[in-house]
Amino acid sequence: MVLCAEPPSKLKIPESKITELADDANHDSPKLERRTRMHHIERHRSCVVTLSDMELNDLQPRRLLQTLEVSKSPGAGSQCSLHEETPTDANASHRRAIADAAWEALKRSIVYFRGQPIGTVAAIDKSQGAALNYDQVFMRDFIPSALAFLMKGEHLIVKNFLVETAHLQSREKMVDLFKLGQGVMPASFKVHHCNPNLKTESLLADFGETAIGRVAPVDSGLWWIILLRAYTRLTGDNSLAESPNCQRAMHLILRLCLSEGCDTSPALLCADGCSMIDRRMGIYGYPIEIQALFFMAMRCALSMLKQDSDADFVNHITKRIQALSYHLHSYYWLDFQRLNDIYRYKTEEYSQTALNKFNVIPESIPDWIFDFMPSRGGYFIGNVSPARMDFRWFCLGNFIAILSSLATGEQAEAILDLVEERWEELIGEMPLKICYPAMENQEWQIVTGCDPKNTRWSYHNGGSWPVLLWLLVAVSVKLGRPHLARRAMELMERRLAKDEFPEYYDGKAGRYVGKQARKYQTWSVAGYLVAKMLLDDPSHLRIIALEDDGHSRSRAPCLKRSNSCP
Repeated sequence: MVLCAEPPSKLKIPESKITELADDANHDSPKLERRTRMHHIERHRSCVVTLSDMELNDLQPRRLLQTLEVSKSPGAGSQCSLHEETPTDANASHRRAIADAAWEALKRSIVYFRGQPIGTVAAIDKSQGAALNYDQVFMRDFIPSALAFLMKGEHLIVKNFLVETAHLQSREKMVDLFKLGQGVMPASFKVHHCNPNLKTESLLADFGETAIGRVAPVDSGLWWIILLRAYTRLTGDNSLAESPNCQRAMHLILRLCLSEGCDTSPALLCADGCSMIDRRMGIYGYPIEIQALFFMAMRCALSMLKQDSDADFVNHITKRIQALSYHLHSYYWLDFQRLNDIYRYKTEEYSQTALNKFNVIPESIPDWIFDFMPSRGGYFIGNVSPARMDFRWFCLGNFIAILSSLATGEQAEAILDLVEERWEELIGEMPLKICYPAMENQEWQIVTGCDPKNTRWSYHNGGSWPVLLWLLVAVSVKLGRPHLARRAMELMERRLAKDEFPEYYDGKAGRYVGKQARKYQTWSVAGYLVAKMLLDDPSHLRIIALEDDGHSRSRAPCLKRSNSCP
């Protein structure tokens, strides 16, 4: 069923107007009253387009935007005329056409295993020559695809993905004769046709042994737990989460993350390249992205683990959640006042009451942060370790902190205040900066190893990633500020489909399609669809957002100046 007055393929829009349609939207939407509890969010009528009856096998990549084709022959009686449409109607038609093209692209990306849908490939761009690993199903890349399918009511592909990846986790994992921990989930997998004549298939998983840099993903297992909860919440079916395989998978993932050693921090120690930023970018240590995902995964697991099966394990998770929350609130949160305090830090402090516990030298604070930090707003910084604070803004970690309720209500509002105050820097012309600012010159050479893909304002080094839009929309809806989401959506709808759903954009404002970006990148497609469906029907937020339970945070007490400080 297609919920529009006329099939999108019949929409005939003059070519001169194709890029102007989104500009006609009303930018001055009334600002909704801020609400911090999700059950107060108004439910909107969904405009999701169902394409299950469409013939997709014969479509070529270049035909995915057929619904946006322009008509050169005026006067056809059955065609829509711009003179007969209001600007609002034209804009709505344009958006429906983009959604149609996105659903077609998502359908074409589906991978089948033994006749059943199991995931989506990373990209379906045939123009780039070698597929590299873009023809594989990535754990983190599938998350927005899975959310889109769940919101659309297609649950089977998500269930199959969860079941099969749990089986892959149980396999022995070796990298250069070294055995990985049992809880490690694969970074990606692909369907291997063992014997085409017999039509036998198997799944080949990559746990980092073929990845660039040979780094095993830390985030794959955390995303797996979060997706399992999303599936359970939407379907109301607890049987999958309660199955022995899924219970075992959660235990293995969390036992690996909760393992005790010499580390004095409750945060999760990680190597460079273990997350969405999967190349060397100076995030070694305790990156906020992983800490926020770790926090959220533990909270999701608590709602699904059988409480009577291992009470000690559940208690261990609860204590770690509180310790991690205390740690992140104490040392990662940054606002104007906190920055001023760090600027005035004393060094070489000793004892339990030391304020500068990591011995951060104030002279190491980068110059850009003083101009970037507004008087209203704040965020969780990128990393904290001995003598080092990474003051960079990382989008994913901060938005997951809001969705998981790691951030307090005041902090969540402050993060969106920062986004609004620094819109040009973080959003620009194409949402959304993965991190800010970019590294340049000698810093780029040293930190990235002269990585030619991570040049300034490109890829992971300050590039703009359309997939992150769904997170911005989710947190905006959760906090009752959908005007921010709509503003970002309008920017994206001007170009995303016309540019053929690229992987990322380059430039300080995100004006240019990424130099090495793949077209028809699946999570760019799915991220847009999830964002659209969240705006159309905010009740979908319940499958991905967690409310503050009142027990997940432990506030840091006020500490007095150490006696060791002069």
